[in-house]
Amino acid sequence: MNNYNQTLSAAQTEGLRRLRHIALDMDGTIYLGSNIFPFTLDFLRRLDALGIGYSFLTNNPTRSVADYLKKLAGMGIEATEDNMYTTSLAAIDYIKETHPHAKRLFMLGTPSMVTQFEKAGFEACADDPDDVPDVLVVAFDTTLVYSRLCRAAWWASQGIPYVATNPDRVCPTDLPTVLVDCGSLQKCIEHATGRRPDIVLGKPDPTMLHGICHRHGLQPDEIAMVGDRIYTDTAMAHNAGAFGVLTLSGETKLETALAVAADAAVNPHPEFYPPDLIIRDIAELADLLESAHQ
Repeated sequence: MNNYNQTLSAAQTEGLRRLRHIALDMDGTIYLGSNIFPFTLDFLRRLDALGIGYSFLTNNPTRSVADYLKKLAGMGIEATEDNMYTTSLAAIDYIKETHPHAKRLFMLGTPSMVTQFEKAGFEACADDPDDVPDVLVVAFDTTLVYSRLCRAAWWASQGIPYVATNPDRVCPTDLPTVLVDCGSLQKCIEHATGRRPDIVLGKPDPTMLHGICHRHGLQPDEIAMVGDRIYTDTAMAHNAGAFGVLTLSGETKLETALAVAADAAVNPHPEFYPPDLIIRDIAELADLLESAHQ
């Protein structure tokens, strides 16, 4: 992989040259689990030197924005709320826009996530058939209790408006386990009830990238989405009209990325869209950006 991107096409070089902002996936891109990659802080310094802004995006709603900022600070990364876009925020905005009278939510989510919704003015329903929610929210829940999963399935079967925060099947980890994510919980509820979410937010939905473009006055081709997953990160870039960069520091392996590219070359409607650029890690991306901007 070390030599994979040493020779770029003219389109790749021009795409890098136009970039004014980098949207960074977090787990698998700037850190893995609880360990920051050794090149991350230097990468951010190099972006600053190039005058390129950056934001942190995550499909993982288990932490509130405040908790994410605290985690980043503990790794030596200084960031503010303006640098953060999470699927919890996307879900809050969606519910307020589409269900303006909704107040009470039944949520599969961590206590930290629930505090983010409460901060936005919502109330959490109890695991009680008499406590009927206005909206069901299903998220990545590392504190999942079986009875609450069953209650969520019940509300889904009763036609309660149903929002899922993200489509990820698993969460990347450096531990010897499989972290079952929100997409797998959705499949469980669907298999039990026949009901799918009314909407699945988070990547590959382009809402968060559109928000960054609006906030910073960017055109879609002036922002890159950098992440380790084809079915969320680079798909989001495609859906937003942005520059998609796949890093091999997390979930996706090179063989998978090349297979997706080969399929897209012969299939006009591929299941996954290949990235505009494949990198070993964001340290390699910094090298390529410096070269393109020179």
